[in-house]
Amino acid sequence: MNFLEIISKFVGKKVVCSVFGHKIVTVRNVTNHFKEYECTCCKIELTNDLQDRKTFLTPELKEINETLLKHFNRRMLSL
Repeated sequence: MNFLEIISKFVGKKVVCSVFGHKIVTVRNVTNHFKEYECTCCKIELTNDLQDRKTFLTPELKEINETLLKHFNRRMLSL
């Protein structure tokens, strides 16, 4: 058990992320350029935008990523 996990048990997880920063991991590769991320501590979901910055994953962006993934997979299978 690391230091952040011990602190998050006594203090709220959002407080730990606001003090120490998010611990972001890649959850899914949508395409070669677009990915979905998640904080392992507070479970916030993020994705890339067109300028390659991380933004919050809204339901609209989640739907766009799903459509992009279907199109990308269909295109890769046809090659």
